[in-house]
Parts: sequence; structure tokens; C-alpha cells
Amino acid sequence: MDTALIIEWIVKAVILIAALLFGFMYLTLYERKALARIQVRIGPNRAGPRGFFQPMADGLKLIFKEELIPANSYKLIFILAPIVTVVPALVILAVVPWGGTVTLFGREISLSVSNLNIGTLYITAVASISVYGIVLAGWSSNNKYAMLGGIRSTAQMISYELALGLGFIGPMMLANSMNVNSIVEAQDPIWFVVYQPIGAIIFWIATLAEVNRAPFDMPEAE
Repeated sequence: MDTALIIEWIVKAVILIAALLFGFMYLTLYERKALARIQVRIGPNRAGPRGFFQPMADGLKLIFKEELIPANSYKLIFILAPIVTVVPALVILAVVPWGGTVTLFGREISLSVSNLNIGTLYITAVASISVYGIVLAGWSSNNKYAMLGGIRSTAQMISYELALGLGFIGPMMLANSMNVNSIVEAQDPIWFVVYQPIGAIIFWIATLAEVNRAPFDMPEAE
């Protein structure tokens, strides 16, 4: 296999993961500030100018927090469960088309890591793996309440995965392809949301439920 192609994949993957993690950090900061304004209170404003360094402070706090593992837990599964949940969220991004192609160093470089013909099937298959991480986290703690919480969260994720999968069918039929790049290109000049508004709303609701965002945050037990 071409060495330059392997290096290209690695560089794109590293940039994508870094962008995702830093984007998540500052979208969280934006959310906290927006909620503070809605609720007429002061948001994060201590760490750095206007609280700009608050995500970094939160990250450092999490790194140095004491890691507690229940004495009677299944320790290996307990440690692996969060990894099983996080890795699929990163791996899915490999088929997301972030743009067209650019020319760098005399090479045509695609702005997606991989261009699979069955990209939508890949997304649904990999996304379903994170369900195992949730239920394994509850089971491995060897605690009945944690187990019930894991089952409740898993049941919600599985039930909304059905609606999430159905949400893919409309765009695939309109584009006549399971390739994510082809689906994006087929939306020029009219987005598929115009043809499938109900499907788009169902998909949006299902994605909120999949990641346990309000009003689907019961599994978080907040």
C-alpha cells in the first residue's frame, strides 16, 4: 500500500479527532453561557478572559480526579466500558464528508478520511456498538442499582436506534446511494429536508435521545 496514502489517513484522523475534542469543549462552554443567559445568572467567567479557559480547567480537573473502582466489580470490564462507548463516536467520523477535495503538496486530498460505498450502513453499525459500553458499565460495577440504570439507558438507546435507522432511508432512496458523499452531493441545489421534513424531525429527535440530551436525559438521573 502507498506509504503517502497511509500517512494521509493518519494525519486526517489526528486532525479530525483533535477538532472533535476541542469543538466539543467549546460547544459545551457556549451551551453553559447560553443557558446562564436564559436563566438570568452568571455563567463561567473565572478561568481566563470571559471564562474562555474553563473547558481546559474542567479537562485538567477530570484528569487528576481520583479514579474509584468498586471493590467487588469486574475490573477489566469496568475499565473497558467507557472506552467501548467513546471509540465508536470517534470512528463514525471517518465517513463524514467534511468537504470536497483540496490540492496539497501536489496531491489531491479528500476532506473525508474514508469514502465507503456503504457509509450509512457503517454509521448505523458502529453507532450501535456504544450500547454495549453502557450496559457493560452498569453490569461490571456488580451493583443492582447501577445495573438497572445501565439497562434503562440501553433500552432507550436501542428503541430510538430504530427511528434513527429509519431516518436514513429517506435520504438513501432520494440519492439512490448508501455513500454519504453521494448523498451530500445529491442535495445540490435542494436539501433533502425540503422533501422529507417529517423524517428530518424524527431523525433529530432520535439523535437527541441517542446521546441522552434533554428532554431524554432520564438515564443520566440528574
